[in-house]
Amino acid sequence: MNFIDTHTHLDGSEFDADRDEAVARAKAAGVSKVFIPAINLQSVDTVLAVCGRYPGYAYPMIGLHPEDVKADWREVLAEMKARIGTPGRPFIAVGEVGLDFYWSREFEAEQLEAFEEQVRWSVETGLPLMIHCRKAQNEMVHILRRYEKQLPGGVFHCFTGNEREAAELLSFERFMLGIGGVLTFKKSHLPEVLPAAVPLSRVVLETDSPYMAPVPMRGKRNESAYVQYVLKRLAECYGVGEEAVAEATNDNVRRVFGNLD
Repeated sequence: MNFIDTHTHLDGSEFDADRDEAVARAKAAGVSKVFIPAINLQSVDTVLAVCGRYPGYAYPMIGLHPEDVKADWREVLAEMKARIGTPGRPFIAVGEVGLDFYWSREFEAEQLEAFEEQVRWSVETGLPLMIHCRKAQNEMVHILRRYEKQLPGGVFHCFTGNEREAAELLSFERFMLGIGGVLTFKKSHLPEVLPAAVPLSRVVLETDSPYMAPVPMRGKRNESAYVQYVLKRLAECYGVGEEAVAEATNDNVRRVFGNLD
């Protein structure tokens, strides 16, 4: 049984001491591929370096994370966009992009503009979006509606919302919800929300490692091997076998990102 971690920051310094071992553990657990988002200009290089180290296993995305949007965002995006078209840079998505007003709205206007610019990249290149959104769903949806018919699809990363929020996001028919370790947390309402509001045909697996490790690894550094615990909990929530979840989520990944084999 194989499955895919659609969102891991494997390029982060948290893995510098044991990156090869973390990849080996993930493969042993059944993880057949990992997708790695950039978050700023510097990370484009680290993401590409890690993906070059594990060809056919780790796949790169390119984008400016909303928390990294500052006054210089136009210059940063200009450099990123130039790299999208560089030969030998096979980015599979525009990400991790989006809006985040959880901690601060200092750069709210810049975040809105930067996100819309990167949504246009998705339309222009045909690359799907990997979207991060915290405390900004209304603003995010408002922007996406303008391009809804042109967008190739994508993933709403780290979904933790309610049934109403799920329905709104699922109205973007070519998008999936990324489900990670929060599903396993004791106080999470996702075990009730997902089977009630989200078909298994609209879910992909993720870790967001090294963050948000699932139970029973909560409190430890997260890694791609732990996506198996998310899969197990999903199977319990939907009342199906783990292989059915693996097969469905793999199919969902192919629908958004194409066949990467």
